[in-house]
Amino acid sequence: MPVVARHLTILGRVQGVFYRNWTVETARGLGLTGWVRNRMDGSVEALVQGEADMVDHFVTLARDLSRTDAYATSRRERGYGIAGSAGNR
Repeated sequence: MPVVARHLTILGRVQGVFYRNWTVETARGLGLTGWVRNRMDGSVEALVQGEADMVDHFVTLARDLSRTDAYATSRRERGYGIAGSAGNR
């Protein structure tokens, strides 16, 4: 199975509701790598990478919780965790 990456912007009520923790637990459970972080505009940004069917399944689950836009990216990451919030330096 090919390895793919998807860069997601998750919109809706996703901050302050443990959405990032959900993404970490779900991604790890599916064997995915990447990161997730809050954005200053109230959205959540995530990068997920792994086997294509597992990434697609993750995106489907994320869409079930809120509106998600995903597109392919060539960026590769190791592990999965919470990235710093956008705007934090």
